[in-house]
Amino acid sequence: QVQLVESGGGLVQAGGSLRLSCAASGRSFSSNVMGWFRQAPGKERAFVAIINWSGAVTRYADSVMGRFTISRDNAKNTVFLQMNSLKPEDTAIYYCAVSRTGWSMEPSAFGSWGQGTQVTVSS
Repeated sequence: QVQLVESGGGLVQAGGSLRLSCAASGRSFSSNVMGWFRQAPGKERAFVAIINWSGAVTRYADSVMGRFTISRDNAKNTVFLQMNSLKPEDTAIYYCAVSRTGWSMEPSAFGSWGQGTQVTVSS
């Protein structure tokens, strides 16, 4: 079973950048779609970005399009989320997960959730 560990979160001012990492262990996930999601206080977990097995195909939520970039390094079993031009509304716990059903943006389609990493953007 895959275990995922997110890191790279922190406190940053609006307009700043962070790079999140998601390291997998237990087995290779190089053939899986991987996703990043986030959950703000009092809100449901929401889709942020997904990436196909090779890294050639990605998709983003409208709210982060043009500011966030998802990438992966299959040799290192790691997925990244580069976040630029951060806004206070990006404040949330960010999670990575492995898709169980292929190409989907629904949290219910994903499993092996990590523990999350907190991102806080101050105004």
